[in-house]
Amino acid sequence: MERLKIWAQALKRDVIAIWIAARSGRTPWIARLLAVCVAAYALSPIDLVPDFIPVIGYLDDLILLPLGIALIVRLIPPQLMAEFRDEALLRSGPPNSNIAAALVVLVWIVILVLLGDWMLKKVG
Repeated sequence: MERLKIWAQALKRDVIAIWIAARSGRTPWIARLLAVCVAAYALSPIDLVPDFIPVIGYLDDLILLPLGIALIVRLIPPQLMAEFRDEALLRSGPPNSNIAAALVVLVWIVILVLLGDWMLKKVG
């Protein structure tokens, strides 16, 4: 259980470090692009798949985010990632991404509109 707690803390630190990396001009462009996507989603107050949906709701938190973070960490030079991790430890808390929250809400609206249109075509 202690190993899991340490892993979760390291993951949380890396999310913040990736958010910092996404904003740094020293980060390779492909890592920046992926970092923006992963950090914005991880720091968004709204999940694309809500956690109350059994199994699937936690899939992004347990599988997709750690895989995305691991990929980004491999794309950033180790010395640079160490700097970002140090800076992440100095931050008092995770930043919020209101833009990511708005994008998630927009995705859900589009899905609901498309679903509604499909249902109207089937019923009508």
